[in-house]
Amino acid sequence: MTTSIAIARGDGIGPEIMAATLRILDAAGADLDLKEIELGARVYERGVSSGIESDAWDVVRGTQVLLKAPITTPLGGGFKSLNVTLRKSLGLYANVRPCPTYDPFIRTAHPGMDVVVVRENEEDLYAGIEHQQTDEVVQCLKLVSRPGTERIVRYAFEYARLHGRRRVSAFTKSNIMKLTDGLFASVFEEVAADYPDIEHDHWIVDIGAAMLADQPERFDVIVTPNLYGDIVSDIAAQISGSVGIGGSANIGDHVAMFEAVHGSAPTIAGQDVANPSGLLLASVQMLVHVGLHDVAARVHNAWLTTIEEGVHTADVADRDGATHDVVGTQAFADAVVDRLGRAPSSLEAVSYPDRPPIRVEVRRPRADRKTLVGVDAFLHWWDGTPDDLGALLEKAVAPGFELVMITNRGQKVYPNGLPETFCTDHWRCRFQPIDGEMGTRGVVELLGLLADGGFDVVKTENLYEFDGRRAYSLGQGQ
Repeated sequence: MTTSIAIARGDGIGPEIMAATLRILDAAGADLDLKEIELGARVYERGVSSGIESDAWDVVRGTQVLLKAPITTPLGGGFKSLNVTLRKSLGLYANVRPCPTYDPFIRTAHPGMDVVVVRENEEDLYAGIEHQQTDEVVQCLKLVSRPGTERIVRYAFEYARLHGRRRVSAFTKSNIMKLTDGLFASVFEEVAADYPDIEHDHWIVDIGAAMLADQPERFDVIVTPNLYGDIVSDIAAQISGSVGIGGSANIGDHVAMFEAVHGSAPTIAGQDVANPSGLLLASVQMLVHVGLHDVAARVHNAWLTTIEEGVHTADVADRDGATHDVVGTQAFADAVVDRLGRAPSSLEAVSYPDRPPIRVEVRRPRADRKTLVGVDAFLHWWDGTPDDLGALLEKAVAPGFELVMITNRGQKVYPNGLPETFCTDHWRCRFQPIDGEMGTRGVVELLGLLADGGFDVVKTENLYEFDGRRAYSLGQGQ
């Protein structure tokens, strides 16, 4: 049965490695109906800021599968990251990046490594919500949701169970970002309880990344929020041998996208030197996803045999070791085609049992009571010290509201701040009502008083309690 997939040849080295990959898939017997779409540089040049046009969306949503070569996002403002747009628009919530080693045929300092990074793909700082609020300060909103977190964490545990993995490790910075990363960490513990057959542990991301770089054999499946996952997966790919051989799957409930981990490498485009392995291994993940398990194993084992027999592209060549022939992009594809039907003798041969795709269900609990207890008003203000600002605000909002504190870049500076604290022109001022709950009308009243006092309010954040639980951070030093 023919399977329709969308393909995008991409930019830079993209067309070369896509041509090599498709030739191997065809020779391996993959019965694919290729629906070609255009993404990336040429689309940006036509004035489409997202890098994808409406007809391409129709093709991808119709096939529900996209094999995408690397693309180039133009530098400067006004252009959106196409990868982020695709992942979020199509609900591709799970980014799965296997990072095994192929030692001694591709040199690595960590021959026992076999790590899979499962990265949340839609939220966190990659929500892309940024603003300049004052002359000196810009912000980026970090959004972490309970359903988004549970979905990726549950996917990681389901992946571990399906593939016989022993442990899932979470990486967060919950010791500092106690609400956002704290939510990720707490949901991780909740979900882990549903998988008693799988070990689990939680690492603060800085020491976790350091340990990964030094002792990757300690890890099996790693699950992380979006930004950390982007960084950690590149670390894992590089120390496994090369980012150039890393492939990834972007999985959603309706559509999936497969791509190499690396970028478009325009400086070597058109020279027939690029390594097509990353896109080829991503295509293996794609073949498994669409149910072509035997073809996936045939391609993967031919690739392993090629690597084992020392046919390497220049980026992974070890002329004093396992490399016997340094070849270009298309010659490497020829070598893989020549080995179709063979299995490696030293590296472990792969097989792909016919397994159902992972589907996860998430819980969406709601609080019984949500109470608005105050508001943080962010001001653009230049005209003195924290004590000066505090005195002006106390006068402006009396007698209905209390100025609880002022912070600058998160550090409490009023009352009782330290004179050594450096302050910008961006001030968070926390107000609570003298009597009773704040309420929406109270927020409006407060903003009216601040406007009457001549203050430039650039942003507000409401302070809530959920079922009596404080759901906002305190100022550092408070």
